[in-house]
Amino acid sequence: MKIERINENTLKFYISYLDIETRGFDREEIWYNRERSEELFWQMMDEAHNQESFPLEGPLWIQVQALEKGMEIIVTRAKVSQDGTNLELPISPEKHLDIPVKDGLEQLINEQLTIDSKDEQEDRANEAESLAFVICFKDFEDLISLSQVFVENNLFNTSLYAFDNHYFLNVEFNDFLEEIDQDNCLSIILEYGFETNRTLAYLQEYGKLVLEKDVLSNIRKSFTK
Repeated sequence: MKIERINENTLKFYISYLDIETRGFDREEIWYNRERSEELFWQMMDEAHNQESFPLEGPLWIQVQALEKGMEIIVTRAKVSQDGTNLELPISPEKHLDIPVKDGLEQLINEQLTIDSKDEQEDRANEAESLAFVICFKDFEDLISLSQVFVENNLFNTSLYAFDNHYFLNVEFNDFLEEIDQDNCLSIILEYGFETNRTLAYLQEYGKLVLEKDVLSNIRKSFTK
């Protein structure tokens, strides 16, 4: 699972269906079994609280988007206005959205998970989407070692960034690759690195681009043992 801190009040999660099943949940029941979906959600929030020090008190505004290989969940912490008549949802550092408490509490408490309609989920599932991961390497030598045993072979696209004395390999799997093959590829890569919460957008903004594409092939050519 990936957790990205958007701002003080908002978190974004990405969790794959494989991760969901590893946690003991069925990928179908989380859409139709409210009790199980809330159990999964609070597991995720506990991790976010421990990892990002995200407070769990107060009403939460939750949006869930179904993707082909998992779910993207955005959680925003709301607060009641000083006069007690509105719930305030921050939409930027300078702005917030006011929702009347009568309507807001019903939506935030009784409708805790805002899930897209089943038809929209199925439409998105049919769209070709690539699944991306960012893998962190503490030492460039680990990347060299990986390049000696693993070849992209058009299975995925890669780019490499340097940030904070670490190297970050962005891996985007091609659409035709089966989930089990993606998992096998990831297993090999994770023998040399580890998953990180850094996103590609974050690295593009704050990191330094080292290699734009074909990372492992280029490293192997340059550092053949």
